[in-house]
Amino acid sequence: MAKRKSTKEVLPVKDEDEQQPVPTAWRPAFRDIVLAFVEHDYRLTEGVDGVLPVSAKTAKQIREYVEDYGETLVALPEKTWASSTCIWMGKKWEVLIDLWTKGEGRSDLVLSATVSETKDGFQIKIEMVYVP
Repeated sequence: MAKRKSTKEVLPVKDEDEQQPVPTAWRPAFRDIVLAFVEHDYRLTEGVDGVLPVSAKTAKQIREYVEDYGETLVALPEKTWASSTCIWMGKKWEVLIDLWTKGEGRSDLVLSATVSETKDGFQIKIEMVYVP
């Protein structure tokens, strides 16, 4: 019998004490961000709905960190949501998305971002890519 994919929606939780899973509504934007990075588009020149433009300085940091890491980024698999987390920091969520590479699968690299509430839903600001 085929294993059914979980369709349980994960909602944003404002808990300053416990890390939470990344909310379902944010996941498509993070997938699109990482797809742009896979294509070496660290400035997100095509734009991603709900994501602020990436500064030249931040894009340079991400490009250099990914290049120095020495592995090829790949699109986020569904299982990244089992280990990626967010935590409410009083005015916004801090988010860590585990990044995946061709050679390693889940790598040591993470995408750090913040998510703020807006009247239209949410807004993501990319902070950096690094090894915590």
